[in-house]
Amino acid sequence: MSDHFDVVVVGGGPAGYASALYGAAAGLNVAMIEKSRVGGTCLHVGCIPAKELLETAAVFRAVSHADTFGITTSEPTVDFSVTQTRKQKVIDTLTSGLTGLLKHRKVTVFDGIGSIFSVGDTKVVNISGGASGDVQVSGDNLIIAAGSVPRTIPGFDVDGTSIVTSDELLAVPELPGSAAVIGGGAIGIEFASMMADLGTKVTVLEAMPKIIPGVDPAAARVVERSLKGRGIDIRTGVMVQGHEDVAGQKRVTFGDGESVDVDMIVLSIGRRPYADLLGLDAVGVPLDERGFVPVDENCRTSVPGVWAVGDIIATAQLAHVGFAEGMVAIRDILGEDPQPVDYQNVPWCIYCHPEVAFAGHTEDSAKEAGFDIVTSTHKFNGNGRAMIVGETDGLVKVIAEKNADGTAGRILGVHMVGPWVTEQLGQGYLAINWEATVDEVASFIQPHPTMSELFGETVMALTGRGLHG
Repeated sequence: MSDHFDVVVVGGGPAGYASALYGAAAGLNVAMIEKSRVGGTCLHVGCIPAKELLETAAVFRAVSHADTFGITTSEPTVDFSVTQTRKQKVIDTLTSGLTGLLKHRKVTVFDGIGSIFSVGDTKVVNISGGASGDVQVSGDNLIIAAGSVPRTIPGFDVDGTSIVTSDELLAVPELPGSAAVIGGGAIGIEFASMMADLGTKVTVLEAMPKIIPGVDPAAARVVERSLKGRGIDIRTGVMVQGHEDVAGQKRVTFGDGESVDVDMIVLSIGRRPYADLLGLDAVGVPLDERGFVPVDENCRTSVPGVWAVGDIIATAQLAHVGFAEGMVAIRDILGEDPQPVDYQNVPWCIYCHPEVAFAGHTEDSAKEAGFDIVTSTHKFNGNGRAMIVGETDGLVKVIAEKNADGTAGRILGVHMVGPWVTEQLGQGYLAINWEATVDEVASFIQPHPTMSELFGETVMALTGRGLHG
């Protein structure tokens, strides 16, 4: 058996490596087990490569509309091999940096599949199938951070070319001429937006009544209008029935006998927890009916000394939420009485065009929680910076608690759709989590001209003394 550790982390994605780095920074002796490259889904087949391809789409849009700025160019074309090379360089650079940071923090990284062998007073994990060979590691504490994999649909066997998940789409040598994106959630809409901007004819098939469920309806309508204006066919409230090969394409049937012929089917129906190889049943760590590991507010499982974080638990599948959960678990191990993650108020960002960003309550969830509310909405079409960059489609909406005297009080939710809003959400997120009132936030100066002025203006309007609206 190898050296004994204070903490053994199974999984090297965002939740796992955050646990390892944070624990090592606190002086703990940490081992981390990863079956692939450190960084997990987010770095290799998720956040980073997806946003790199979306940035390629943004550059293509900018060049295509350069004439509106008086810049004359030839019609742009896409060499997707260059795009993929650039994407991989970004991934490799970040992976190298993360590997170096783990080494600097003296985290011992094992390459292989971790299967939990024992969860008694000493936790034991078997490692196999990787460069580290067949070894065992032991620790006083165990953090399960095995992540997730894309969900699939029965009858839609992934072949990597005509039927793909996000994993395969992010590595294709060239984009298809046409595609059906099954699933209109955040991931599906990001892919639809990127592919359509780069020349693919896209159809989105979503079972729910509207795309990107959970997003404020006003923001979702802005996105849907933009996508349709760029030629994307969006079908909501339809169930996919099946597919067949027709003249070298895939004919996807849906709804009441409707169909569409496409070159590629993109399955984008969410991700499932990846507990397949962990051996949890044998050691008494339970799974719920959906395959998630149940935990309490400090990410403790029902087995003493075992925590679970990230996509393996039934919380928001976001890298930054995984970071936060990893830190909660480590602080709990250290006996520091951590502040649990406030899942109602975590920041969400969707990088389609136009972007979406939000935190806190929607109108409906605030009312369901018993709040009497007041709202303020301002559009980007009156914002000077938005006009300068030529991106005026979108809005900022702020939801506040209504005081007994009818005035607006604490900020409960901030919802944005439009240019660069994923970079603007920070002050709204801070306002919500600091339980700031509209009067407190309105007193802060917003630099001019900036996109962020619109948030300040929207809050100021709730005081009854807005400047521009």
